[in-house]
Amino acid sequence: MEMSLNTKGITVCLLLFVLSLAAATEIPLSVPQLPTITEQPTDQVAFPFDEEFTIKCEAKGNPHPNFTWKKDGKLFDLRGDPRILMSNNSGTFVVRNRGNISMFQGRYRCNASNELGTAMSEEIALVVPGIPKFPKEKIDPIEVEHGDAMVLHCNPPKGIPPLHIYWMNIDLQHIPQDERVSMSLKGDLFFANVEENDSRSDYCCFAAFPRLRTIVQKMPMTLTVTRSKHTNDSSSPNTAKANLIKERKPKLLIPVSSGHSSEVTVMKGSDIFLECIAEGLPTPHLIWRRVDRGRLDRGVTENFGKILKIEQAAADDAGLYECIAKNALGETKHQFTVGVEEPPTWVMKPKSGVYGIGESFVLLCQAIGYPEPTIKWKVNGMPPDETEIKSNRAAFSTREISVTDLELQDSAVYQCEATNKHGTILATANIDVLNIPPEMLTPDGEEYVAVVGYPSHLYCQFFAVPSPDVSWTKDYSMQHLNPDQNGTLEIRVTRKEDAGSYTCLVKNSAGRRAITATLTVRNATRISVLPKNPQVLKSHSVLLKCHSECDSHLKHHFKISWRKDGEELLKNDTEDGRIIMEMDTLFIPNVELEDQGVYTCVGTTSLDSATDDSRITVLYVPDPPEDLRLSEKRDRNVRLSWNAGSSNNSPINESIVEFEENRWEPRKWQELIRLPGNDTTVVLPLAPYVNYQYRVISVNAVGRSQPSEPSERYETPPAAPDKNPENIRIEASEPHEMNMTWEPLKPIEQNGPGLEYKVTWRQQDNAEWDEETVKKHFLVLKNTPTFVPYDIKVQAVNNFGSGPEPNIITGYSSEDIPEAAPSNVIVHAINSTLAKAIWSTIPKDRVRGHLRGYKVSWWKIRSRLDGKSRHPEKHFLTFNADRNDGMIPGLEPFSEYHLTVLAFNSKGAGPESPTYTFQTPEGVPEKPHFLKILNLDKDSVTLSWGLPKKPNGIVSGYILQYQRINETDDIGPLHEINITNPSSFSFRLSNLSISTKYKFYARACTVQGCGKAITEEAVTISEGTSIGIYERISTQGWFIGLMAAIALLTLLLLTVCFVKRNKGGKYSVKEKEDLHPDPEGQSIKDEIFGEYSDSDEKPLKGSLRSLNMDIKGAESADSLVDYGDGDHRMFNEDGSFIGAYTGCKEKASIESIGSSTATFPLHA
Repeated sequence: MEMSLNTKGITVCLLLFVLSLAAATEIPLSVPQLPTITEQPTDQVAFPFDEEFTIKCEAKGNPHPNFTWKKDGKLFDLRGDPRILMSNNSGTFVVRNRGNISMFQGRYRCNASNELGTAMSEEIALVVPGIPKFPKEKIDPIEVEHGDAMVLHCNPPKGIPPLHIYWMNIDLQHIPQDERVSMSLKGDLFFANVEENDSRSDYCCFAAFPRLRTIVQKMPMTLTVTRSKHTNDSSSPNTAKANLIKERKPKLLIPVSSGHSSEVTVMKGSDIFLECIAEGLPTPHLIWRRVDRGRLDRGVTENFGKILKIEQAAADDAGLYECIAKNALGETKHQFTVGVEEPPTWVMKPKSGVYGIGESFVLLCQAIGYPEPTIKWKVNGMPPDETEIKSNRAAFSTREISVTDLELQDSAVYQCEATNKHGTILATANIDVLNIPPEMLTPDGEEYVAVVGYPSHLYCQFFAVPSPDVSWTKDYSMQHLNPDQNGTLEIRVTRKEDAGSYTCLVKNSAGRRAITATLTVRNATRISVLPKNPQVLKSHSVLLKCHSECDSHLKHHFKISWRKDGEELLKNDTEDGRIIMEMDTLFIPNVELEDQGVYTCVGTTSLDSATDDSRITVLYVPDPPEDLRLSEKRDRNVRLSWNAGSSNNSPINESIVEFEENRWEPRKWQELIRLPGNDTTVVLPLAPYVNYQYRVISVNAVGRSQPSEPSERYETPPAAPDKNPENIRIEASEPHEMNMTWEPLKPIEQNGPGLEYKVTWRQQDNAEWDEETVKKHFLVLKNTPTFVPYDIKVQAVNNFGSGPEPNIITGYSSEDIPEAAPSNVIVHAINSTLAKAIWSTIPKDRVRGHLRGYKVSWWKIRSRLDGKSRHPEKHFLTFNADRNDGMIPGLEPFSEYHLTVLAFNSKGAGPESPTYTFQTPEGVPEKPHFLKILNLDKDSVTLSWGLPKKPNGIVSGYILQYQRINETDDIGPLHEINITNPSSFSFRLSNLSISTKYKFYARACTVQGCGKAITEEAVTISEGTSIGIYERISTQGWFIGLMAAIALLTLLLLTVCFVKRNKGGKYSVKEKEDLHPDPEGQSIKDEIFGEYSDSDEKPLKGSLRSLNMDIKGAESADSLVDYGDGDHRMFNEDGSFIGAYTGCKEKASIESIGSSTATFPLHA
């Protein structure tokens, strides 16, 4: 692609034009040449109301031609009439209408001549119409007898077609026409037989000439219809006789022919009208047929069957046609032989040409038509003379002229004229014999700009006779580049290296010429649209960005535009401005379905353009299904079919069929079935006694469609129930009652009106059944024994029958609380905090219901250490009905407890067993209440401690330990002192290192072992330090405040450390503690435990910890969650009881270990 640059400015043009061979031989006007008609005259009508009319004739030639006209074959002097205005150097003339212009009517032909020859135009007709008028005449009244045929003639005046004829009365109302009364093609009004109501005095014929803007009226005609001469009394019996006399078989009024056939000739392409009008009584009926084919292939009947019209006649329409007029008395026929003729049309026309001296030419002329046209040749508008015909170089025949060894004087205009009776056609050929050097038609010094990758064209247009040789060179090189036959040099794919200077050389025997051109090459424009082919949900947004590159020389003319589906998008051209185009972006903030399509970014420079597109696919829920149809209707199923709606670019993956019935739950739609998305028909099950209608919802990845329009309704007939109630159960009731309940049938399961439930029952040891029918879904039996098994059946019944035979279920009459308590209760202490209770189960006949389990209750009555009685706080655990033992956790060491056991069922708890008393042994004590460091010296210190808050037995002594510590990992050996006197609460340590930090430990011991240690740290004073000074400082307020702040910070740090590591884990004393585990612990395995909770019924969580973890010594390591059975917050299906353990509120929460097997530390 390139553009031309001239010396006055740069003219950019997209060079896509390729010159043809004919254009290459077109003679420039600067070269002497024969005249050529460039604008032919046409047939004209000079209307009276036109002010003037123009007859055109234009021609070219060198020298410029002179014009003459012939009218009706004779020279017509344009200057002889002042009403004619002529144009200079033109054959066109204008005739001014000054009234009488009829003398200008005739046939005209234009001749254009110069010294080389004469060109002749086609002959045209100029018509000067007059004003059409009906003649003034007196029309006598017409009298005709009833039943006779009649014709009212119009005889319209002549005028310019088309002509429209109307028959109306004086009030301009149309005369009614039918099979009996109708108008012929010529305008006459025909009566097949007249009736009395045809009498009137204002039959008027109107002739309309639209082109003349004229309507003329004929004088009114009077028609009188009289009765037959045989009678004047319409009631006379002679009337019928007269009518019989008038009845006759059909007779054709049109065509007017002595025989039964006629010929019709029409022009090809015009309409054929065949007309038959018949008279007779009764009124004849017309039918048409084509005799030579047996049937009528084409054509329509008009005017109540009296006209056969065949539009645009073709040769195949020629043939034999027949009309038949029939009535009850007979028929008559007429045949039309239709011939289709045509005016002359060209098969081959002579062609103009430019030739050199010594060359030859042949002109061919052939035309067809019917009748076959005659062909005449003319030379310069005149028939060839004898010398031309007899020349040795020329050969003339009807269809061909040839001339050899041409000379300059052989230049002439040859005309071929084909004529038959339907018209004349004219073809002209200019034969120019020349001998001239090349004449350059392309300016010298043209500059072209092309784009890389596009084709380039460098033009070298010329005219030369004889034909010259043309060559191109680049940058003055000797290598010749081959142009096409028109001299154009084409570079099909332009490259950067094609830029440069080019020279075109044209030469023939008469001379030579050359021009130069420059080619500049620019980079091609590139466009890319991202993202590619996005899929967007409806109502979401999408942004397309157009990335572009163009040559730096073209960027000032670069612009971007957008198209959608090939149509350009203009700013503010979209509805509500929904599509926003800014620079290189296209943004749709709220995508609609109509936004789907191919969006093209067009980057355009002054030289080239580039495009890229991206298809936006809009995803949305499917359109609702359509055209729901019910078929194959049966009592228990029906076929539903539908047409799926548009998927909106997301495949339909599921169809949901819903139904609604108007008897039980009107206007409530319920889902019936789901189908794969490609299914559009399904057989649906039906229930009796339901008036169904359906709708369908389509589902794709975007979501659900709107529901379809509902289907027609389909009501099923009633029937007996198909099923019986389910989930029959015996609910808790008053003593000596049995409450039977069941799930009632759903409305759609009732199958008919009058639904009831037939309940039958019997005690299992009885043979006879009792029966009762109810409408509700329950039945209460009175005076039943306690907890006796019954066989029960419930059957659905309606007005149309009973449901299937029901199944027998077993139920029990109402329960009562157990009447006996468990016996043989004993308790074994496992350790100081855990015991095992054992009991004997109660007999089944004493349960009086379904045994749900056993409840074990215990409470502490006194401490064995001080003998003081305590306010009892009861605890309890429940155990499954199949248990006769259970673990009792959370006991306090060295204490005395009471324990009872009872059984419970769904009705409640039975009596408690006798109270059983048991004791727990001693346990290890808690850590001492406090540990203080007194009388700190440089090598000694006094330790003071307190009795444990919970000794858990009789304290037998204490163990003191200490070791040196510092800020590093260097830990000193652990020293131990055994205090055997339980009443001793202080001890002085000596032989300590000076100015050294120590950690001190104190433990309390019973016969079961030693408990947790309490620790303290201190630093011995350095030598020479006055203790008095220390004591005085320590009593100062600022020192006390400082120590308090340090203590607070230390406490915070220790809290963090305790979370991450066990206390004492850094020191070797931990290793020693690991060698002396809690003597109370032992492993309890394969036990099933129950729920344990305090008096506030808050469940406790258990956590088992070893002695090296920071737990108070008196805390139990037992978790109540690990003991009882099941969930005790409610009655379970297996009869377990909701229990709560009422425990000491001082107990700490114990984390659950998540296992039914608990591990307890034991004494070594």
